[in-house]
Amino acid sequence: MLNKGGLLPNINKIRESFNFEEITFERKTILQSLIDFIKLKVQNQEDIRLNFICTHNSRRSHLSQIWAQTAAHYYGIKNVSCYSGGTEATAMFPKVAETLKNTGFKIQKLSEENNPVYAIKFAENQSPIIGFSKAYDDEFNPENGFAAIMTCSQADGGCPFIAGAEKRIPITYEDPKAFDNTPQQTEKYQERSIQIATEMFYVFSQIKK
Repeated sequence: MLNKGGLLPNINKIRESFNFEEITFERKTILQSLIDFIKLKVQNQEDIRLNFICTHNSRRSHLSQIWAQTAAHYYGIKNVSCYSGGTEATAMFPKVAETLKNTGFKIQKLSEENNPVYAIKFAENQSPIIGFSKAYDDEFNPENGFAAIMTCSQADGGCPFIAGAEKRIPITYEDPKAFDNTPQQTEKYQERSIQIATEMFYVFSQIKK
């Protein structure tokens, strides 16, 4: 039960269930652009900055940011900083925090305003990820030299130009929001989270240190 990097125990159990063979050829082709971006940065010994962008920065972009940072740590890929943003700021949807908590992340709510700030811990001895909703060009995010990863088709279509982005990579996911206030909500948020997790772990598994 190998646990490289000291992932929190329940996260590591989830990781052991990932099956990269279940990722379709079409999805792997989509993910290859991100793999190539990271590989080039590693080869050139440059910092790797990934900004996951979705319209409201409330669901898919947060899940992508958090799982990508966790995967980078697990595979020992250095100098990776993952961010998220939207075309507008709203709030991290509470079900996202709940889904991550149920997966094994330790989540601390640092503020109680309409757009709360969360500390999201994924490993025993690593600093937590800071999660809150923000525009993609918020001062919290990098100004240049980053890959803009478009996690929803609305953001991809609505943002013809991302200032400072070195590369624009569309990796879109279906929105679990469609199941809000339905009996399937918990199941569908978990399903989307695990899809994103599996794909982000696949991406970083392809990087040679």
